[in-house]
Amino acid sequence: MKFTFVTLFPNLIEPYFQDSILKRAVESNFIEYEFFNPREYTLNKHKKVDKEMIGGGAGMLLTPQPLFDCLDAIKEANSEAYIIFPLAAAKAFKQNDAKRLSRKKNIVFVSGRYEGIDERVIEKYADEVFCIGEYILTGGELPSLVMADAIARNVEHVLGNADSLVVESFENNLLEAPSFTKPENFKKLSVVKEFLKGNHSNISDLKFQMSICKTKYYRPSKEKR
Repeated sequence: MKFTFVTLFPNLIEPYFQDSILKRAVESNFIEYEFFNPREYTLNKHKKVDKEMIGGGAGMLLTPQPLFDCLDAIKEANSEAYIIFPLAAAKAFKQNDAKRLSRKKNIVFVSGRYEGIDERVIEKYADEVFCIGEYILTGGELPSLVMADAIARNVEHVLGNADSLVVESFENNLLEAPSFTKPENFKKLSVVKEFLKGNHSNISDLKFQMSICKTKYYRPSKEKR
């Protein structure tokens, strides 16, 4: 799996791949990443990539030409490149999307800046568009990283124990049950006693019920679906 990031600010993204699970995944060649900066494709001598919006409005938009040329170069080098735009005006990114996209060979994230991207770029190149939440961020780099992380952990061998994926939140449409570690008592707070008895069938049933309770509390509309 290769992640390609189209961004004006590669330094915002690269450090995330230099520690922990994703660092080990890169070192083991389970995933790889690369960057393309639209400034390198602009035709004006000042490397300017933004202009005022037609029809008025506050802020600037990323212009089509640098992104057209940049994305054409990416697709020419790899016909299997799957292009995703993180946008506020888009469908919600879900765990099932992360699992599905983990089977792609090359995912390209195009990060907007300023007031966004000229819509013609999105119409021509987007294979999918996603929103990670109902709030506005300064740029598309953080949403790109969020999606890349969620996708990467579903790539085979990236997690040391694949069973970790099975019990996580959003599997089976439920939130993950509470978990505990030693000591059994800490500052007068105890773990659930049933977890200490070693009956894995009972523990599994209890965790399932706790998942239902947690989902009802935090996601009442989700639990009803």
